[in-house]
Amino acid sequence: MVRIRAFENAAEIASQGGVSAYGQSAAGTARVRGPLHLSTGQEAVATGVCAHLHPADYLTSTHRGHGHTLAKGADLGRMMAELFGKATGFNGGKGGSMHIADFSVGMLGANGVVAAGLPIAVGAAHAQKLQGRDAITVCFFGDGAINRGPFLEALNWARVYALPVLFVCEDNRWSATTASGPMTAGPGASARAISMDISATQVDGNDVIEVYQGAAALVAQVRAGQGPRLLHALTYRVKGHVSVDPAAYRDPQELAAALMTDPIARLRERFKAQGYDLSQLDALEDDATAEVQAALDAADASPWPDASAAYTDVLTTGAGTWF
Repeated sequence: MVRIRAFENAAEIASQGGVSAYGQSAAGTARVRGPLHLSTGQEAVATGVCAHLHPADYLTSTHRGHGHTLAKGADLGRMMAELFGKATGFNGGKGGSMHIADFSVGMLGANGVVAAGLPIAVGAAHAQKLQGRDAITVCFFGDGAINRGPFLEALNWARVYALPVLFVCEDNRWSATTASGPMTAGPGASARAISMDISATQVDGNDVIEVYQGAAALVAQVRAGQGPRLLHALTYRVKGHVSVDPAAYRDPQELAAALMTDPIARLRERFKAQGYDLSQLDALEDDATAEVQAALDAADASPWPDASAAYTDVLTTGAGTWF
């Protein structure tokens, strides 16, 4: 969780061109071009779920996918380089934040289209089943995605074919700049999954122990061939929709209440209450800060993609038309 938090904090500053513990961009300019969708405050969901996954398991993510990618085991340095648009990034600097992918750890990709990861995950899980592979697929999506067609289609297909997929609704209460609650009929993701005969478990998404335990049971069921399951993790988006969004549309008291449930602070308090030496946690945070600083330095020093790279990783129809 602290690795994800340190990464997001540094990436946020890099996209704003401001000052932080990690230094300042040259002449106040942003080193990450374009806004980022940060997962700050939601680290417990990615961490608690991905702790149960193997390298052979697949994962699909969202536009807010930095935490999922890191928790699945992707290299932090290459990920930072991708945000910087550098040739050493996962996608050669051409994908950026919303299209991070690392097939070597089963991360099939983030996606800038809301709900688009759902059918991709179902397709991947169907392939795993047809190939007889001992692996599962985990699909992260937000509460806004459940009001789009791919949610229904994906859950239906997964249930009909009893696919090895765990759906994880990262319910952070906001769909871009609109509160999700007033826009969602009925109780939400869990109820919709149950209506399609898919067992669902709701957890406190800011309690990493509860997420871990809930995910453990569901992952075991999926691995045992019992078909799809859904984990509904209630969390909160403490940042704006993007890194340059001050979220002035949000009630300050709502945010203040949410910050009181910070997953890292809560776990720290639990360790303290159990008598652990908190200096061990301080050391972990120091290590994470140093790792992120090294990633920033490496990204700064890395080369830009060669102009010829613009003509690779694209599709041609064979008639001279490129997409």
